[in-house]
Amino acid sequence: MFHVSNYTGTREENYQLVIQQLQALIEDETNRIANLSNAAALLNLFLQEINWVGFYLYDEEQLILGPFQGLPACVRIPLGKGVCGTSAAKRETVRVEDVHLFPGHIACDAASQSEIVVPIIKNDELLGVLDIDSPIKNRFDELDQRYLEQFVQVLAAHL
Repeated sequence: MFHVSNYTGTREENYQLVIQQLQALIEDETNRIANLSNAAALLNLFLQEINWVGFYLYDEEQLILGPFQGLPACVRIPLGKGVCGTSAAKRETVRVEDVHLFPGHIACDAASQSEIVVPIIKNDELLGVLDIDSPIKNRFDELDQRYLEQFVQVLAAHL
């Protein structure tokens, strides 16, 4: 059973706690969809000032919508298109302060103002991306990026 924790420490301590919670949630589970679903729910609970968090999975040379929390979203994203497709194609995290200034941004939720996308790579194979949107410009910083990349590394080991 999952117990909700109050994230009352520093931002770094809180990120460390959420990564520990992720490890506890997925350590004995081998089902990819179950682990992605719990990871999305955990981040939705943990992160403040976001309006969408979820995963796009690499399949058929494109990204296809996976487990998420938020409004209904775009189902298919070609590699190299939008923030998600760019992150997947480059295999690197993309942090966007203002999505309206990102060339080719795909607007699934008009409320989104900033975004961070972290690629999920295991054994040098692209599995998908973690996508997080915020209704606030410049919501994500270097600290978010560092810990979300660690979060994805822990998750990828169980996919």
